[in-house]
Formats: sequence, C-alpha cells, structure tokens
Amino acid sequence: MAEIHSRFVLVDGLRTHYLEAGKGFPLVLLHSGEFGGCAELSWEFNLASLADHFHVIAPDWLGFGQSAKVFSFEDMASFRVRHIAGLLRTLCIERAHFMGNSMGGSVLAAVAARDDCPWPIARIVLASGGGFAPENEARQVLNSYDGSRAHMARIVAVLVRDPKLRDDDAYIDKRHRISLEPGAWECTAAARFRRPGAGSRSGNRPPSPGNCNIKAPTLIVAGGKDPLRNPGYADELHQEIPGSELVLFAQAGHCPQLDEPDRFNRVVAEFLSR
Repeated sequence: MAEIHSRFVLVDGLRTHYLEAGKGFPLVLLHSGEFGGCAELSWEFNLASLADHFHVIAPDWLGFGQSAKVFSFEDMASFRVRHIAGLLRTLCIERAHFMGNSMGGSVLAAVAARDDCPWPIARIVLASGGGFAPENEARQVLNSYDGSRAHMARIVAVLVRDPKLRDDDAYIDKRHRISLEPGAWECTAAARFRRPGAGSRSGNRPPSPGNCNIKAPTLIVAGGKDPLRNPGYADELHQEIPGSELVLFAQAGHCPQLDEPDRFNRVVAEFLSR
C-alpha cells in the first residue's frame, strides 16, 4: 500500500499542509468543514487505497488542520478557492480529478459550475456535497460545538453511523484533540458568524441553478441515512447535474467514505479510472 507523506508548502505566503501519496493522474481530496475537520480525518480510510491508482493530494483548507489559521471576513469562500488554485500552481498540477466531502463537495460543485472555473478539473466526485443543506437539529449539533469532548462525541454521532467509529473512544479523542489545534475553533466558528439582520448563512435556500452548469463528468455518492440532508436530496442533485451518476449507500450517514470505505474506494476508483 502506498506510503502517505505529510508535507508543508507556502502558498502566497500562507503555511499550507497537505497529505500526498501515490503516482499517476492527480486526484485532489477536499475535506469537510465541521469543527476539527481536516484531510487526515475526512480521508483516513481512503487515501492509501486511492493512492494505488492516483497521485493523491489532500490539503487542509485554510483555517483547518495544520494549515495557517486565517479567515477572510469579506469572502472566505473565494479566499479558500483562490488558495487551492494557488496550491495547485505551486505543485505544478495542470489537470486533476477532484473529490469533496460535505463542505468540500459543496465548494467543489460551486467551482465546477463556474464559467471561469479556476481549478483544472477533469472529473469530480461529490460525497455528501452539493445541493440543499437544511438548518435542522443535526446541523445545530455541528454548529454549536463548545470544545468539550462530550460535544465532539455528539458530532461524531452526526457524521458517521458505523459503530466501530461512533463508539471508539480513541477515535473521538483524536477528533477532539485536532479540534483544539490553536486557532482552529476560532476559524471554524467564524464561518458561522452573521451580522444581525443578515439572515442565515447556510442552507435555507433552494438548490443553486448553477449545478446545471457543471460540465465535468460527475459522480454523486450519498448516504441514505444522512441526518444533515433532506431525504431525496441526492436524487434532486442528480437531476440537476447533466449526465451525472448517483450511487446511494443506503445504510451510510453523512460520510459514506468513513462508514463503508472499501466499497466507497472501489466505486470512486472505477469512476475516475474510465
């Protein structure tokens, strides 16, 4: 199995951490945005297997993991998109497949739909990313993190259904420790800030019509028991993205790549290798 390397590089003067493994056509993995989110946790059970087929690059978004703890209150979404584009230029990656989980998938879908797409996209995989994200009780668990281990255990219960992870004290401890990396809580919490009267930042809006502009071949992987999405959201997303393919993991939650990693890795490798 491919060896995974932890690397650092400066991108526009900002410390950027990424995991790298494998050889061949590049595959960029974009992690989720919960408190403590990072490449190591989102792709823990996928990176080595996918590296048997691809040159895998899994960066920590700015503000997460071991990357610089910075936040743009003007437009953090665009700031992160430009940063990933800068990282790829720094690594001399001219074309790549992209896969994103949760926030990473939603950002990926939005970028892929742009006429002036700033990323060199070949194919994309959306793992519980894209589409409508409702404000519900499960999302409130994620957004209200108080930094305690008990609350992190509740977050893990929202993200995954596999009892081997949900009931694993060492796994919860690891997520809790990473969530307390200096500056990480503050950067993640900043994304939840809204000035009075500005309305909700996240999800009480219809799906973006921009999804129909996605031209790259797209695979949607969704969990059938995802508490952070409305039932049937993946079918709607599938209808919006021309020519997309949908694979439903009926028993998985919001992170199918963690609940059923072996099947997930096979499905993704087959789609991206065509």
